[in-house]
Amino acid sequence: MTIQDLRDVNEPLATASTTETIVSVAARQLAGKRRVFAGVGLPTLAVDLALRVYNPSVELVYESGVCGAHPTAMAEGIADSVLVSGAESVLPMAALFGYVLQGGNVDVGFLGAAQIDRHGSLNTSVIGDWRKPKVRLPGAGGAGEIMANADEVFVIMRRHDHESFPAELDFCTSPSPVRARAAGRGIQPRGHGVSHVFTPLGVLSRPDRFGELELTSVHAGVSVDEAVAATGWDLKVADEVTVTPEPSAEEVRLLREEIDRVRLYLR
Repeated sequence: MTIQDLRDVNEPLATASTTETIVSVAARQLAGKRRVFAGVGLPTLAVDLALRVYNPSVELVYESGVCGAHPTAMAEGIADSVLVSGAESVLPMAALFGYVLQGGNVDVGFLGAAQIDRHGSLNTSVIGDWRKPKVRLPGAGGAGEIMANADEVFVIMRRHDHESFPAELDFCTSPSPVRARAAGRGIQPRGHGVSHVFTPLGVLSRPDRFGELELTSVHAGVSVDEAVAATGWDLKVADEVTVTPEPSAEEVRLLREEIDRVRLYLR
């Protein structure tokens, strides 16, 4: 069965969850991409769905050094053994970051974040004051390198509100090209930075490398005004805002019955 067959024979499933909608939209954007540096969490679901439905030849790369992963089950972390078994190669960290990522060999870096600003800088370090944070988060990992060196970056967010989309980040873990240029120090990033953000309300895109995110799509039942009001800055709106296609019954079945059967990430 082809991708088009799936689209034709499966009507949108009205009972799809918000998480399933976000993941399916993100997976479709991976069609035609060659190599994806995937983070854990919702990016894991999206790349797995893309591999099964939209892009069976995509190469999955993980921060643990795994290149060309062919997981037989859902990965619960970057060092999960299911990523290593059957992989095309496992590289030392220096080779992964120095040759694969910094060498310009990653089409898409796929990340999650706690906060994102209007230019696509990310916070994965703390919520609140650095010295006395409300929440201390995992930190950068490889996100800073991915932001700087992947051709483009996709970000998937579980929330779309003023805390997750603030006018000013509580802390900048991974600077966008805009922020890096403004700092004016060190080697400037080669990549575009964040190109797409997938949220519970819609899709934000950033076509200009030094521009702002703009609303390009809203999910069914969500208005443009709702998405703008939920954003902590004056969100730009594209000239034509589309309505996001809902997940097909087959996409939802794959997510629930084959990809995340234990509901680790699906909620």
